[in-house]
Amino acid sequence: MDAVTLSTLLAAAAMAGWVDAVVGGGGLLLLPALLVAAPGLPVATALGTNKLAAIFGTATAAATYARRTTVDWRVAAPAAGVAVLSAGLGAALAGAVPASAYRPVVLVVLVSVAVFVLLRPRMGVVAVPAKRTPVRVAVVIAVAGVGIALYDGLIGPGTGTFLVLAFTAVVGADFVHGSAMAKVVNAGTNLGALVVFGVTGHVWWLLGAGMAVCNIAGAVLGARMALRRGSGFVRVVLLVVVVALVAKLGYDQWVAR
Repeated sequence: MDAVTLSTLLAAAAMAGWVDAVVGGGGLLLLPALLVAAPGLPVATALGTNKLAAIFGTATAAATYARRTTVDWRVAAPAAGVAVLSAGLGAALAGAVPASAYRPVVLVVLVSVAVFVLLRPRMGVVAVPAKRTPVRVAVVIAVAGVGIALYDGLIGPGTGTFLVLAFTAVVGADFVHGSAMAKVVNAGTNLGALVVFGVTGHVWWLLGAGMAVCNIAGAVLGARMALRRGSGFVRVVLLVVVVALVAKLGYDQWVAR
């Protein structure tokens, strides 16, 4: 791999770490960069190498949030524990189901998310503690730890965004605290998927390690910016990432065929 391509991948890893730390969706940057840099690279190997970089970034962001704000571990910890297993299952199935089968569904969900956030400008800006009932907590643990984690192992991009939305919409977290819980769960999904991809030989360890260093740097910067600028800033980044995801998936579905 030449120096220019390597530098591009390292820069993409740093930017992906920043996006992931603020609101999730860093895979939108890093996965296409890997696939363009290495034509013919199996999708599973791109996913596995991305997971190696991402797990360090999400774990670093989770630690940064935990030091500087309150994380509801009663929600985040069980969701993360279940997510390790669910994401591992998704990774095991990653080669069996084409990503194209999921794109239309994910597109509809993302467009719905964007409309939902736009029509509810106060959602996530201010916490709604009354929503954190035992039933809602159980629901969000299932949604985040099973449904979204399984998706992360299978496909990946947008996982952090879905997690943030789940924590804000279901249990009434504001965007900053929702992002904090999302990082904990996302670290679990990355771990579960990475173990499976690693065992099956779908990780470029040396390249992934280099990207991990850059991903950590981006994650620290992103988490600190989100904490400093607050939920309004995270909401804007969330909308930008969702629009970018819709554009990327739409391009893959209808143009790049």
